[in-house]
Amino acid sequence: MHEIVAREDFSPTTFLIEVLHPRLARVARPGQFVMVMTHSEGERIPLTLADFSPSRGTVTLVIQAVGKTTFEMQRDCLVGGSLHAVAGPMGKPTELGQPRTVVCVGGGLGVAPVFPIARGLREIGARVIGIVGFRNRDLIFWQDRFEAVCDEFIVCTDDGSAGIKGLVTDGLRAAIAANTVDEVIAIGPPVMMKFCAEATRPHGIRTTVSLNPMMVDGTGMCGGCRVSVGGVTKFCCVDGPDFDGHQVDFDELIRRLARYRPEERIALDHWQAALAESAAAVTPASAAAVAPASAAAVTPASAAAVTPAGEARP
Repeated sequence: MHEIVAREDFSPTTFLIEVLHPRLARVARPGQFVMVMTHSEGERIPLTLADFSPSRGTVTLVIQAVGKTTFEMQRDCLVGGSLHAVAGPMGKPTELGQPRTVVCVGGGLGVAPVFPIARGLREIGARVIGIVGFRNRDLIFWQDRFEAVCDEFIVCTDDGSAGIKGLVTDGLRAAIAANTVDEVIAIGPPVMMKFCAEATRPHGIRTTVSLNPMMVDGTGMCGGCRVSVGGVTKFCCVDGPDFDGHQVDFDELIRRLARYRPEERIALDHWQAALAESAAAVTPASAAAVAPASAAAVTPASAAAVTPAGEARP
């Protein structure tokens, strides 16, 4: 069991948890991921590390509630709670290489895992240009963190409420036009990474993408995370997750990600129906049955124990 020591909610569906795991925090590297189980009967899901701190002994995960397990995590992963299992680090770390000019692009949830890569590049002396994209300004997070590790930082929003109005590819083209770029590292939805790779292809700029396909065990045994790179089958969990964006068959990846969408919808519907049934089981009659005992439990002494100072305590 791994204690959750911090949580922050960025939007109605996106949230951060910081998990105590000293051994993992000591050996984690930018670009790696973990396999997480919320409880003993839970699903194993891959989550890319958004941050890690050897000094605090913690790893940070940023999660978007989109399916049964992630909605369950949004409800249950509170400070003081715990995750049943966090296995890792898995996958090959991002190759930071030698000091040079690198553009780090993050779209949506991909903003979080691209941050430790940008920080790692800055630590080896690279010139780092950060580009992040969100639908609107209300969804922006970690801008201060990126500004601290980037020599240049570009925010793109779909509605123009902050930074450049447009997609991250618009910011990427602007960065390429103004700089001699040696490499682009892009993390985000598959379609975003595909078009980042297409934006750099005419310039011959090395483009690395981090893929997150379906995954069961994370150790290369199931084959569920296979992707085609340069016409060769690769397993994302052990051969990646980083690959040459100009060689990835994104169309195949997108089709595979959609293959089990009906089953994912059924799992979420069943979970939500079970929650509704459980809530309906608490009828007015059953609530009234416990009311006298509950009321009696609040004695004058216990009421007095809640002092004004206690109410003011954060």
